[in-house]
Amino acid sequence: MKRMNIHSTLALAGVVGPLVLVFGDLSAALSNPNYNPLSDSISSLALTPIGWLQTIGFLAMGLLVEIFVAGLFFNIRGVRGFRPGIGILVVFGFGLLLIGAFRTDPVGVAHTIEGMIHSVVAGVVFWLFPIAVLLLSPSLRSDPQWKNIFLYTVIAGILALVLAIGLLLRPDATSWWGLYERILVANIVIWVEVAAIRLLCLSLGCQELIPLSKIFRAR
Repeated sequence: MKRMNIHSTLALAGVVGPLVLVFGDLSAALSNPNYNPLSDSISSLALTPIGWLQTIGFLAMGLLVEIFVAGLFFNIRGVRGFRPGIGILVVFGFGLLLIGAFRTDPVGVAHTIEGMIHSVVAGVVFWLFPIAVLLLSPSLRSDPQWKNIFLYTVIAGILALVLAIGLLLRPDATSWWGLYERILVANIVIWVEVAAIRLLCLSLGCQELIPLSKIFRAR
C-alpha cells in the first residue's frame, strides 16, 4: 500500500464532507425534542438553538466537495461530457456553501431575501447533482479503474433526477416532506462517499476487491 499523497488527501476531503454533514444534522435534530425529522425540513434545523452545527455541516460539505472534485478531475480518464460534469459538480459544491451561508425562513413568516436565496439555491443544487453524475458516467464506464461504480452512478443519477422532478409536485406541503428531503440528500451523500472511498483506495494502491461472481465460481 502506498503512503498518503496529494490524491489521497483530495479523496479524504470527499470522505469527511458527508460525515460532517450527517453529524451536524443528527446532532441538531436530536437536541431539539420538538423537531420531527419526518415532516420538518433539514434546513429548518438551522433555526434551532444549536442549528449552527447543521450550518457548519453544509459549509464543510460544500468546501470539501470542491476539493474532492479536483481529485476526480485528475484521476478519471475523461470522455465526452466529463469536463461539463466536473464543472457542474464544482457549481454544486458552491451551492452547498450558499445553502449553509443563507438560512431558510421560519414557517409562516414573510419571506426574506436570505430565505429566498436559500430556497432557490437548494432547488438548483438538487437538479445539478443528477446532471453532473450522469455526464460523468460514460467516463466511469470507459475507465477500467472506475467502471465498477458506473452502474451505481447511473442508478444514483436517475434516482436523484426522479426525486428532483418530484420537487415540482410540491411535496413540502405534505406531512412527510422531511423524509422525502432526507432520501434526496442521502442519495447524494452516499454517492460522494462511495466515489471518495474509491478514489482513496486507488490513490493508496489498495488491492481490488474480488468480484462476487468469481467467489461463487470458485465454490
